[in-house]
Amino acid sequence: MPKQKTRLHPRNKNRERYDLEALVAVKPALAEFVKPNKHGEDSVVFSNPKAVKLLNQALLHHYYGVAHWEFPDEYLTPPIPGRADYLHHVADLLAGSNFGRIPEGDLITCYDIGVGANCIYPILGVVEYGWNFIGSDINQASIDIANKHIEANEILQGKIELEFQENSKDAFFGVIARDEIIDISICNPPFHASKADAVAGTKRKIKNLTGEDNETPIQNFGGVHQELVCLGGELSFITNMIRESARYGGNCFWFTTLVSKQSNVRAIQKIIKKHEATELKVIPMGTGNKSTRLVAWSFLTKEEQHEWSANRWNKKSEAEE
Repeated sequence: MPKQKTRLHPRNKNRERYDLEALVAVKPALAEFVKPNKHGEDSVVFSNPKAVKLLNQALLHHYYGVAHWEFPDEYLTPPIPGRADYLHHVADLLAGSNFGRIPEGDLITCYDIGVGANCIYPILGVVEYGWNFIGSDINQASIDIANKHIEANEILQGKIELEFQENSKDAFFGVIARDEIIDISICNPPFHASKADAVAGTKRKIKNLTGEDNETPIQNFGGVHQELVCLGGELSFITNMIRESARYGGNCFWFTTLVSKQSNVRAIQKIIKKHEATELKVIPMGTGNKSTRLVAWSFLTKEEQHEWSANRWNKKSEAEE
């Protein structure tokens, strides 16, 4: 029986070891990068960015039925299992506010802050739960590429709306109208404070994978500037997002973000409490040897939460009864 990656969410399609034969069948070019590892078992050469991109294209095709997912090599290739985990934990968060039932389909509108050229969270969220998505990005080229994914895959059409964010300091302003209702917001924020920090992080990643130093790391392991870098780094980005979220407290049930650095969690919790959120949760996540966490907060009272669930997520089922 295949060994499980037990840190992944129970609903994650990739809890077991990859079926490399099936993945190569949908992405034949991947075969070139399947080699025996130090244990003598076939594995993907994860130190090669081309191999990583082909692997994740194959995962998306084989496990999620999304066959067309192409973007320039300079953009970040997201690891599908980890990205799916965020959405599964978000679904559990919604279920916890809905009598244990995950609201699915058009009942949910999710807002992805920084959707990126890969558009991966909306893609996975549509396939797994049928949710509707709004995605924003400060890079118009990323929006254009993401729209091509939607056009090329029928399952995504009519489910994802992408918006250009003119102000790089804003998360909600300029995209979400003051009277617009969304059920949950998600964000995988840039976590480096400078390009130099991003390059250093790429070098560490390559050394961990290969045991070798590389002074000129291949760009794909870094991603374009806007994907990984913002002034002040992760904490600054999330702080601004929390401040804005307080202005949209009645527009969204749950606000969430990934937090890469454990050292930032306490400060983020303090900022959320300072803005008088009614609920705050920190949910641990992890893939392989990497640990991260999801921070979620809400400004709704218990009564408002109950009304939200009854009027939005259970409205259709009540009408059918």
